[in-house]
Amino acid sequence: MANVESNLDLLERIFVWSALTAWMLGSLTSVTTAKVISKEFPNVQTFSDGTLKSPWRMHTLFSVECHVYFDWQTVGMIHSFKKSGQPGSVTRLLSCTDEKLESYRGMDLAPTHKVPSMSKHPVTGDWYPAINKPAGVVHWLNNNKDAQNVDWVLILDADQIIRHPITPWALGAEIGKPVAARYGYLIGCDNELAKLHTKHPYLCDKVGGFIMMHIEDLRKFAPLWLSKTEDVRNDRDHWATNITGDIYGKGWISEMYGYSFGAAEVGLRHKIDDVVMIYPGYIPQAGVEPLLMHYGLPFKVGDWEFAKLQHFDDDLVHECNRLFAAPPSPHEVEKKQLDRNQLRADLLSIECINTINEGLVIHHETHGCPKIEETDYVKFLMENAHQEAHKLPQEEQQPAKILYYPRIHTLFSAECTPYFDWQTVGLVHSFKQSKQPGYITRLLSCTDENLKTYRGMNLAPTHIVPSMSLHPLTGDWYPAINKPAAVLHWLNHVQTDAEFIIILDADMIMRGPITPWEYGAEKDLVVAAPYDYLIGCDNILAQLHTRNPQACSKVGGVLIIHIENLRRLAPFWLHKTEEVRADKAHWATNITGDMYEQGWISEMYGYSFGAAEINLKHKRRGDIMMYPGYEPNTPPRLLHYGLKFSVGDWHFDKAEWRDHDMTNNCWQQFPEPPDQSTLPKTLTTREFARDNISIECIRTLNEALHLHHLKRGCRVPPVQEEEEEKPLEKISKTQQQHPINLSYVQTEREDSRHSRALSTRPADTVAVVSLSLGKVALWTLLVSCFLLVVSSLFSRSKSAPQRHRKPRSSSSSSHRRARSHSRLSLPGEAITLISGDLNA
Repeated sequence: MANVESNLDLLERIFVWSALTAWMLGSLTSVTTAKVISKEFPNVQTFSDGTLKSPWRMHTLFSVECHVYFDWQTVGMIHSFKKSGQPGSVTRLLSCTDEKLESYRGMDLAPTHKVPSMSKHPVTGDWYPAINKPAGVVHWLNNNKDAQNVDWVLILDADQIIRHPITPWALGAEIGKPVAARYGYLIGCDNELAKLHTKHPYLCDKVGGFIMMHIEDLRKFAPLWLSKTEDVRNDRDHWATNITGDIYGKGWISEMYGYSFGAAEVGLRHKIDDVVMIYPGYIPQAGVEPLLMHYGLPFKVGDWEFAKLQHFDDDLVHECNRLFAAPPSPHEVEKKQLDRNQLRADLLSIECINTINEGLVIHHETHGCPKIEETDYVKFLMENAHQEAHKLPQEEQQPAKILYYPRIHTLFSAECTPYFDWQTVGLVHSFKQSKQPGYITRLLSCTDENLKTYRGMNLAPTHIVPSMSLHPLTGDWYPAINKPAAVLHWLNHVQTDAEFIIILDADMIMRGPITPWEYGAEKDLVVAAPYDYLIGCDNILAQLHTRNPQACSKVGGVLIIHIENLRRLAPFWLHKTEEVRADKAHWATNITGDMYEQGWISEMYGYSFGAAEINLKHKRRGDIMMYPGYEPNTPPRLLHYGLKFSVGDWHFDKAEWRDHDMTNNCWQQFPEPPDQSTLPKTLTTREFARDNISIECIRTLNEALHLHHLKRGCRVPPVQEEEEEKPLEKISKTQQQHPINLSYVQTEREDSRHSRALSTRPADTVAVVSLSLGKVALWTLLVSCFLLVVSSLFSRSKSAPQRHRKPRSSSSSSHRRARSHSRLSLPGEAITLISGDLNA
């Protein structure tokens, strides 16, 4: 990656959105019956037969052509749709020429919307049937009345089997944030293919398989899905496997790239899911019941095997009582297969074919076929398949949980300074690693003047807020007021369907997911960390600043709050902060607990007094957050490095790094903490855990900075390339000796190549600089010699003056350009959102 980017690239990156991740806790897919849901959530209604009514209007689409190959897939899809209890209606998008439509026999196989075939492109003549999928969706949006009465659309392929309901409220889909499966082989998102076909290559998500998208997003996106598919399909120069990841190198997956590039073009970011869909033959994750099976690849159970392409011309639908070859009996496989993980995969493979065969048997019965011979297999299909098809080995399953989980969104406030930039990098990195559900937004308080030269716009998904550090009325300098001001601004300018909001500070590291269902947050009951030093809740301060001093709670740090409570609280939070800040007569330590007596914690009291004003109750959770340097009583999910802490002679104080530009200068990192192996053996278990957590905090920050510098194109020094190691490898070795260590929260690294943290080596840096200066000197010498020869040959005077050209400095610092601030209105939001790449 080039170290010096063009002005155009710099401006384009301002508009970048990219996601969480790879690592994020995408979709929650615990499965239960409608009866359990209705019992736990009485507001969710059910039909008389017990099936779940959809809280939002849903519609399922799948695309086919008028050929027998797609007819038996249609029968399987429709049967599974009905059997699974999938909410809403289903429509088959049937792409067919007028000529073929006259002789087509499968119009009654499914609710159908007819689409003009684009298999042979009407302009280029290119034969590419996959383009019918985006073309069919566009045609349905423009010509079908059902599209006018839908909130959410689930888009599937015909060769899929629905096992359980797939709903936006279970997947965590939001307006502007659809959910799809991870398709990691779409490497074109990382190279010149994306740069050629979208203005925002860093927004390109490697997704496919299924799509859960809001109808308004689909309307904006679908035309681009089609046009980008045409662009990529026509770009034959970039069909190669090393560019697209297509093993055939024939542009067959152009439609998939058309989807990703089209979504990037309109700013859609995906929640990338790894558990909803599975290919038969693959082993599902422990405790996970996949909701969807995609039989696009060959699979086998013992000697029996299935590959859909072998049945391309098989007319299983219109020839009576034709079925696929029966797979082995689940009972027999259970007896023979000793590997319990492989058994789970085998049972899913058997279920896939049995579901299609069930649909074929029912279809033949209802279309006047003679009664099928009642073999043991047919009896099994008709009588027992429903029970067997949804059963995995019980010892591998987790206890059944309700399907419903509230949607959550994480917020943190920051300012446009280098001090907050490195904190932002650390928090966003830990957000991804923690598998926190939902999305994260940085509330960036910045003046218009500072925003013009600010270089950290791509560090996180960002909502820009007018700075109140200098109060517009009083002139008081108090940056902490930006937190409640930013939350209030976000609520008033951004549309969100999140039910719970997690509010953090920038100087925090997440070690695991923080969710309302785990910590017991409810509507009218906020979860927060205890801040017992807020003694103002017990004295005259509370009596002066709230009508309900008895309701004042000593809390702070992290908030898990329902969105309706936050809407009521936010104006009071800001107003009470201004009040306490202005009450200089009561800044004394014996009144506020503030050791500096400068009113610095006025914002904390503003929150407590504002919450008391509306009688908002709190649940204090001491196990949710801790300061590094303290001995943990329980495993914390959140580290707040707001105070100085140390391990032996090594220490860290964030205030010492206030003026260090850690994000814009390549390979800046914090001093490495000691290795766990060097800790004294005399430490108690809790002391050892304390030091381990302190070490983990800084190593996480350094890991985040390393990944940031890689992403921005910093060149890795050769010595570092050879010696780099995973930042927590040594921690994991020490865990074997001290189990209490960092095993509190196991986090999964999404990409081992990019999860390696390096410590800066001054000697290596000097070597690299020396090498660069040597190259410059050599180049200068060569140019000078060339000019001397030319001058000697063509000079006609005694001493013609030579022109010496000064070599341009290779230092990037001499070419700094101020980044202009631009605004981009993204789907589902009424105000500017600027984002960075969260998928690296």
